[in-house]
Amino acid sequence: MTSRDMAAAAKAASRLMAAQNGEKKNRALQAVAEALASRAEEIFAANREDLRRAEREGLEAPAMKRLRFDQGKLDEVIAGINSLIGLPDPVGQTLSATELDQGLELFKVSCPIGVIGVVFESRPDALVQISCLCLKSGNAALLKGGSEAMLSNRILAQCIAEAAEEAGMPKHWLQLLESREEVGEMLRLDEYIDLIVPRGSNEFVRHIKENSNIAVLGHADGICHVYVDSEADLQMALDISLDSKCQYVAVCNAAEKLLLHQDIAAGFLKMALPALEARGVELRGCEKTRKLADMKPASAEDWKTEYLDYVLAIKTVASLEEAVEHINRYGSGHTEAIVSASIEHAEAFMAQVDAADVFWNCSTRFSDGFRFGLGAELGISTNKIHARGPVGLEGLCIYKWLLKGKGQIVADYAEGRKTFSHRRIK
Repeated sequence: MTSRDMAAAAKAASRLMAAQNGEKKNRALQAVAEALASRAEEIFAANREDLRRAEREGLEAPAMKRLRFDQGKLDEVIAGINSLIGLPDPVGQTLSATELDQGLELFKVSCPIGVIGVVFESRPDALVQISCLCLKSGNAALLKGGSEAMLSNRILAQCIAEAAEEAGMPKHWLQLLESREEVGEMLRLDEYIDLIVPRGSNEFVRHIKENSNIAVLGHADGICHVYVDSEADLQMALDISLDSKCQYVAVCNAAEKLLLHQDIAAGFLKMALPALEARGVELRGCEKTRKLADMKPASAEDWKTEYLDYVLAIKTVASLEEAVEHINRYGSGHTEAIVSASIEHAEAFMAQVDAADVFWNCSTRFSDGFRFGLGAELGISTNKIHARGPVGLEGLCIYKWLLKGKGQIVADYAEGRKTFSHRRIK
């Protein structure tokens, strides 16, 4: 099928998906988890071939790490599916109910978006998370993963689609695109696709927005900061900084910048540098920071770069206000953290920093749909629309207004024979 054919088939399937009840969707998810487990060796073999090809083509180490799909990754995605099964059905929830007049009742009810097109990086586990979120939320999905993961994505999509369809989901609810040309075509299919989610750089997200009339939920760079305040517990700050930077460097919620208040900078660097260097982190510092410790100079480009690697840029600031200004200027609106014992400082930081996720005394790595209890995530939205931060089931639903009456007509209200009560039922 062409990309247009696939989108048209997904649109037809989306109408049937919207009518599936929670129990049936959960049975399909359970079937998907079982299929992935039973075909594990087949999946791993495809992934090994992708890895061999990527290594021959010189794929960088962080991308190679994201590409790998082994037993650990399989266990993680199956745990995510099981978590999704345990969550309430997000579709058909009454969000509000209002009596407009006696016998005339208005309900705001959640419903699927429809067909969601997702262009994502070379992470096979992302394909599983995205497709299962779409299934649970009653959406059809049109997916395009990185070409490096072509064989892995192909076998995973086949497993998921076949298992779900055998469990009663409509055919063609999940479609996989494989070429760059198909992505260009997808951007023009606004009669079939309701939302596009591009996961990648700011430039990539901007390109998608500029070349499509379809609504875009942008997941851009993860330029995340940890700010160590003048009132911070330095051991806590060290633990949080190490986890934010080193727990898994090749992801968007890993810290790329460390901001230090000048009052604690020297003492913190004395503690932190040996620990960071022991983990192989290359340090780049501003002029003030380099007067306190030996490291490479940070350039202007460093403050706006997402490394996804063992590199950390460090800036010493004179105040909380300077830290906030720097974050709002260079951050990508993803995740920002403050370490401080001061409630006043923390509340000011959390109120003034413009980001989807703002944390106090905890690692940036908590910015994750599974850790938030969302089951999994489609991505991290840095947009200011209906979904922001980790996009889970609720972010894949919108709502419709259902009005139930008994023969009422507007003329009676317009001409004063009747009046509205507008009484909240719920």
